[in-house]
Order: sequence, then C-alpha cells, then structure tokens
Amino acid sequence: MNSLIDSFWRAVAYCLHPRVIGLSLLPLVVSGVLVFGFMFFFWEGAIAAVRSTLESWMLVESLLHWLDSFGLQSFRSALAAIVVLAGVLPVVILLSLLMVALCMTPAIVRLVAERRFPLLEKKRGGTLAQSIAASLGATLLALVLIVLSMPLWLIPPLVMVLPPLIWGWLTYRVFGFDVLAEHASADERRGILKEHRIPMLTMGVICGYLGAVPSLIWAISGVTGIIFAPFVVLVAIWLYTLVFAFSTAWFTHYALAALQARRAGEPVVISEVLPEA
Repeated sequence: MNSLIDSFWRAVAYCLHPRVIGLSLLPLVVSGVLVFGFMFFFWEGAIAAVRSTLESWMLVESLLHWLDSFGLQSFRSALAAIVVLAGVLPVVILLSLLMVALCMTPAIVRLVAERRFPLLEKKRGGTLAQSIAASLGATLLALVLIVLSMPLWLIPPLVMVLPPLIWGWLTYRVFGFDVLAEHASADERRGILKEHRIPMLTMGVICGYLGAVPSLIWAISGVTGIIFAPFVVLVAIWLYTLVFAFSTAWFTHYALAALQARRAGEPVVISEVLPEA
C-alpha cells in the first residue's frame, strides 16, 4: 500500500514536468486533425443518417412526437448529434490511448528511469512488435467489451461500474507490459504482473474512474457542448491524454520500484574459483 501511494504522488509530480506536458500535446494534435476532418467531411451526413434511422423506429418517433408537444423540436437534431458523438468519442479515446502507449510511454519511462532508477539494468524483455501486438489485442478486446456492455449502461449502478472496470483492465494490460518492456526480462515481467496483479488492477480501475472525469465536460456544457463539439472534443481528448500520461507515470514508478525490489531480493550467486593443482 505504501508503494502504491508513493508512486501515486510521484506520478502527480511528473505530470507537471514540462517534458510530459509537451508530450501530451502530440496526441492532441493528431486527434484534433482526425476530429476536425471527420466534422468537415462526415458530420452533417452522419447526423442526417442517424436522425433518419431514429425516426424510422416507431418507439423513438413516438417519444420525439411527445417531446415536440412540449416545444422541444430541437431535441431531434440534438439526439442525433449525441448518438454520433457517442460513437465517435470512444474511437478517438482508444486512438489516443494507443498513441500514448506508443509515443508517450517510452519517453515517460525513460524520464522516470533516468531520474529515479539510473542504475537499474535494462534486460529488454519486450520488443516493439510485442508491445504493438499486446496494445492492439487488448484495445480490440476492450472495444468489444464496451460495445457488448452498452445495453447494461441503462442500469444506473452498472454505468458507474462497467466502463471504469473495462478501462482499468485495458490500462493494466497496456501499461503493465509497456513500462516493463525495456528494463525487465520476459520472466521478470510475467512474475511482476502476476505477483502485483491486484495492486496494478486497482491502479487501472482508479485510472479508469479518472478517465471518466473529462466526460463531465459534456454534462456541464449541455447543448452548448454539441454546438461547439469539435472544441469540446479536443479539450476532452487533452484531459484524457493527461490522465493516460499520469497512468503511465504511476505504473512506471510502481513497476520499476517492484522490479528493483525483486532484484534486490534475489540471491547473489558467487562463482568460486578453485586454485590450480
């Protein structure tokens, strides 16, 4: 527990480092280009298609007619925009996570290692190809779980539990591998992920809840957030990126400290040189 709290506060401090703040802007730029590209080329068509589909459903159309009777005709367009954003935002967030894992994570790991663990031997037990495969596999599985669990989000208690659990598992799988790839051997990495599974899953779930904080922007902005959707999306993405950067720093501090402690506890093998006869 002490190592969990210690690594938490160290990660908070590292998020204020100029290098980390600068790195957080790279995913923002790339995601911004994709978001504005989607808004420019596909936004109106997607809104029209979703609105047409919703109005073809009798139950939804009855609900919209009922809302029209209260003078809420504008809710038709707003509902279509909400559905489109609900489909686009998770994809953009997952893309940001992959970019953080592939771009920011190595830089943050190097920063933490240089400043706190300069003498920790690098055994390079994970390759870039393995990291990409692990990140893509875990991300695709998380995306499937998100889609399958969406109907359960209509149950109030589950909407507060299922998404953070999925994000937490994804964070644990992606960052647990990446932060140890350079310094730990394959056996050391598997051992640490097994021995520290509960603390690292706990860290992942906490990061999952932190990842839900940027979603409050939509709740606060309301209809204004839909009107200025591209800018609100970018702010949300930057906050997500900072959360991911914090998650990386937290996992790095915890995992490298665990690796150092593991090596310190290993028995030292001394080869005895026998005198020549």
